[in-house]
This record gives sequence, C-alpha cells and structure tokens, in this order.
Amino acid sequence: MHVDDPSFLKAIRRKVRRLRRGETLRVLDLFSGCGGLSLGFKAAGYEIAAALEFDPDAARSHGENFHPGQPEHAVARDITNTPPKALALALGLGPDPSEPFDVIVGGPPCQAFARVGRSKLREVAEHPEAFRHDHRARLYIEYLEYVTACAPLAVVMENVPDMLNHGGHNLASEICEVLAGKGYVCGYTLLNAAFYGVPQMRERMFLTAIHRDVADAVSFPAPTHWISLPSGYDSARTVALKLLDVGNGPDPLYHPAATAARGLAPAVTVNDAIGDLPVIDARRQLRDGTLKRGARRFDQPLAWTGKARLSAYGRRMRDWPQFSGTDVVRDHVIRYLPRDYPLFARMKAGDEYPEALAEAERMFEEALTQVAARTGGHPRKNSKAWRELRSTIVPPYDPDKFPNKWRKLAGDEPSRTLLAHLGKDGYSHIHPDSFQARTISVREAARLQSFPDGFIFAGTMNPAFRQIGNAVPPLLAKAVATSLLDVLVKAVGSSEKSVNAKPAAA
Repeated sequence: MHVDDPSFLKAIRRKVRRLRRGETLRVLDLFSGCGGLSLGFKAAGYEIAAALEFDPDAARSHGENFHPGQPEHAVARDITNTPPKALALALGLGPDPSEPFDVIVGGPPCQAFARVGRSKLREVAEHPEAFRHDHRARLYIEYLEYVTACAPLAVVMENVPDMLNHGGHNLASEICEVLAGKGYVCGYTLLNAAFYGVPQMRERMFLTAIHRDVADAVSFPAPTHWISLPSGYDSARTVALKLLDVGNGPDPLYHPAATAARGLAPAVTVNDAIGDLPVIDARRQLRDGTLKRGARRFDQPLAWTGKARLSAYGRRMRDWPQFSGTDVVRDHVIRYLPRDYPLFARMKAGDEYPEALAEAERMFEEALTQVAARTGGHPRKNSKAWRELRSTIVPPYDPDKFPNKWRKLAGDEPSRTLLAHLGKDGYSHIHPDSFQARTISVREAARLQSFPDGFIFAGTMNPAFRQIGNAVPPLLAKAVATSLLDVLVKAVGSSEKSVNAKPAAA
C-alpha cells in the first residue's frame, strides 16, 4: 500500500470510525526496548498491540510485561528483515498490517537518520529500493515503510535533543518533511522528564505527527512539576536549538515547551523515589561474603518494609495498576566494586570524579600513615608494595578524560540523566546515602526512570541496567500519550470518556 493509494485513506478512515465508536487505540511500538513508551501509552488508555525490538533481553522484557503467556510477543526481531506484513502474521494479527495498528510510537537510532543526510532523506523516502542495501539508510527506510504499510492515525518519535543539531542537520525537521509528504501534520519539541513527575532531569526530543484527515495541528503536554534546572541543561538545549533560526527564520514546526511555573508541585527527588527501598550496606556485605564477584541474577528477593518511608511517588510506583509491587523486591542488586565502597562513603552529594580522586588521594595518604605506624616506615614511592596499596584505594582514571564519569546523587533533587552506560559501571549514579556506600541498584534505576515495582526486567543485572537507561520514562510517555489522545478525541468529535474507556490510574 502506498500513501497515495485509495486503500491508505480507507484504512485511515476505518480507524477514525473506531475512534468515534469509543474503541481503544492500538499501538505498535517500533524499537521498543523494554517498553517505556509502551507503558506510558498503556497508562494513558491505549492498547499495546505489538512491538518490535532487536535486543533479546529487551524483547523478552516487553513480551513478559505486555503480553504474558504469549511467547510470540517476546521474540527479538530485526526490522530490516521483518516487514510489516510478516510481523502482523507472526503475531496472529492477520495478513493486512494496515488493520491492527492505530498509532506507531518509537524511533530508530539517531545514526540511522544522521548518516543519510538531508540531501538524501527525501530521496530515500521516495525511492526506498535505491537504498535497500545501504546500511546507513536501512533503519530509516524500514521505519517509513511501517508508517506506509500500517496507515497509523498518528506517529510519535522520541530521541536525544541532538536530533535538532546532529552534524549540522535538524533531523527532526527533516523527518517532519518526509512525514508531511505522507499526509501528516507534524511538530516537535524538547521536554524534560523532571517537569512531568519523573525523578530525573532527562531532556528528550519528541516528534508527533497526525494524519491530516484527522487533525490540522499537534500539541504537547504542559508541565505538572517545577524545578530550576542546572545550567548545563540550559546550555545543552541552546546547542540543540542552534539550527532553528537559520535561513528563513524559526522553524514553524518547533513547539517551544510550555514553561514550568513555580506554583506547580516541586520536582520529585531521588529520596522521594528510592527512600523506601531496602537498605543495602555494601561494605558489610563485602565483609560477610554475601556480596561477591559474578553475574547478578534476580533470584534473591529482599523483603520490602518501607511503608513508613513511602513517599507519594513511591506509592505511585507500588500501586501502578497491573504492575503493583509486592512484599519483596527481586531486582534490588548492586555492582561489585570493592575498591570504591569506602570512597563512596566519603564523597559528598554532587561530587564528581575530580573530587572523588582528590578524596582517594587523601585516603591513600592516611593508609600510608597507618602502614608506617605498624611497620615503622612508608613503602618506597612506586615500589611494588606502594603500587599494590595504591591500587586498592585510588581509581586509575585520568580526571581530564573522565571529569563527569562519576557522580554522587543529591537526595533532595532529581537524578541526573540515566544512560545505557549503567550497564557497564554505574559510577554516574552513586547512592546518596553514605552509609550504604554503593552505586544504585537495578530497582532504584527503574524507580528513577518511573518504572513501577511490578515491571519485570528480563536477563541479569547488566542487561537490565541497559534496558532501563535506554528507555523512555513511562510517566513522561504517559504525558505525551494523554496530550495526543486529547487532540485525537477533540478532532473526531468524541468524548474523551468514551474513547479512553479504561485508563490506568498511574
């Protein structure tokens, strides 16, 4: 099916009639990861009909959370060899991919667009076969083919702010140009998760497109929370927006995010998010041998006894419909970092690697003094004994190369951005409690991303951290999904109550 075919418009109009009848909008999540966008859309009242994800652990997480007992939904699939019809058939949704999906969400990796370049974007869209074997364009081609084959009423894409200024290209504007050629009205913006109830200062680009037969404009959600963001976030936004006023003036497709007012609820803090979770004393566990090197599996549940410390946000994470918490926490596991636990205990809130390294040097000097007190003399500098002692205390990283690699969280403010790099070391998110003296656990990372306690992460610790770091915060996704639903409902003349029949209360 092509967008100019009468069958494309017929598919659009069938879906408009479903919307008018109050039927639930059905979502296809491409490049879904474990399901942050899916969970937000589900909480806003949409049905998650299907997803497509390449990573096996993330695909299994998505299947177990949104289609339990249906193993066909937990299979990892490569979009480059899974055309829309094949996906629909594999999931038992029929042979016509324009039938089972009303909204497409997700977004291919930024590089899939950037490597094509503006001069080729339109050409790729209009002549996909010419680029079928060009790895730079494949993900982009396949994504567009899903839009063409599935005829969604709306498309929502999320990505990093650099999409607005990636190698001199405003990729968001270029993608809108291509979608406009397929019959969609588009707009894009930058949203920070902390303004939407997420305990994390995470800036992301959102692009929304709605078919012109349904609506003539798009909109984005208003903030619900307020915080004065650190200067680094403002400067990053300035760089991202640098290309918006080039040539013929500001890009009319860019929607400046609504300003968060001081009268709104204060942003959710790290302590609000994780303060009720079980205490993990890393240094004690190291001494008694319960914390060892090796894969961290989720097979040793810890009792949850945090009711007295439960914040309103924590209650929201524990009471999320269909994903509620229990009396145990199964993925509250941490990294084995024996050299660094004493250092974590002495770091102050907000300390980064230069401060950590300076503190480690002081600890090393103290250790040398203790050795001298016991033996009557220091090990000679750069001797084997000196180097061995130093290696047990002082991290070896160059502070000029890793100035922001480490950070001890401040409990009274939202977390800094969680990244997929959590799957490798976790030093960017050191627990604010010096008694616990450790990096955050999998469940704490999930809380900081606004994943509820009943959400399952497949695999072991490292894959789970990666899935969480890659995800869209579900509460931010819910805000975007609700804003989209409002536009669609208003456009087709239905009442929101009839369309959004069974929204989750999260």
